[in-house]
Amino acid sequence: MTLYKIDEVASECNLTKRTIRYYEEIGLLSPQRSEGNTRLYTREDIERLKKIISARDVLGFSLQELHRYIEVVEMLTGQRERYRSITDLEERRRQLEEIDDTLGKQLDMMESKMRTIQSFKEEAEQLRQQVREGMERLGRQSVERAEAEH
Repeated sequence: MTLYKIDEVASECNLTKRTIRYYEEIGLLSPQRSEGNTRLYTREDIERLKKIISARDVLGFSLQELHRYIEVVEMLTGQRERYRSITDLEERRRQLEEIDDTLGKQLDMMESKMRTIQSFKEEAEQLRQQVREGMERLGRQSVERAEAEH
């Protein structure tokens, strides 16, 4: 198994070492330690970090939401692995129901974030409409004033 130092991980993920250490401090990452106490990361750690970055950047998740999202992602990973190892049809069905429930939780998190984003968007659109109406009124007033002066 290849292990990576924090410099390599920071470069690959386009993060600072400080951010990576902070993510470790708050429990989002758990790297291995060498005998010299150097942080060592697996490819799995790097992929997890990339998911964290995507959830943070694309979905706009807070750190608390990131914790919950990563928990759900890990739950799904475990459930999918269990599903693959099950041969009993009834047990497979139960496992699929569990996966469906977990996916529902993940989708609920995303829907909630999207509703918040939609609300901000609607606010900005309303403000933009008011600004455009104000510009239109000013344009009409300018025309009226110019006509009155002639």
